[in-house]
Amino acid sequence: MAEAEKSEPNDPNAMSLATATKDGVPSVRMVLLKGVDERGFVFYTNLNSRKAGELAENSNVGLCLHWKSLRKQVRVEGAVERVSDEEADAYFQSRARVSRIGAWASRQSQEMEGRFELEKRVAEYTAKFGVGEIPRPDFWGGFLVRPRAIEFWSDQKFRLHDRIVYKMTDEGWQTTRLFP
Repeated sequence: MAEAEKSEPNDPNAMSLATATKDGVPSVRMVLLKGVDERGFVFYTNLNSRKAGELAENSNVGLCLHWKSLRKQVRVEGAVERVSDEEADAYFQSRARVSRIGAWASRQSQEMEGRFELEKRVAEYTAKFGVGEIPRPDFWGGFLVRPRAIEFWSDQKFRLHDRIVYKMTDEGWQTTRLFP
């Protein structure tokens, strides 16, 4: 991540998030990685969104961080769980004020008649909160992806790429190398 932050011009923490319904119908979209530690990978979203609904039905996910300028990617397979309210509150308060208002204003994944509807809702919540505190909405929170497998991929000449996979076992992380 540190290497990507130095070289990627926009959103080095952007990652694809693949979810699936309970029937296995896949969906993928870009989200922003907002935390990584020994537990796993954290992102935040509207809990009424399509992705949150799919996560409630099927907790298995895939992540992919790809840095074209570095010619590297990291793939993650795991299961999600909600982060604590305290963790979500702390992250929410670290966001830009307009982003916090946007969280209140957006009915993520719901149809809207036009852009004006969103702009009107932003104006309404801006007036509602004035210069005061903006609390985290109950419908907004975070997810922690607990990895079962992490693959590090590095582009090499003639498509002879390096692929190293870490898999969680009962004994801890097992490392293997894959053919490109």
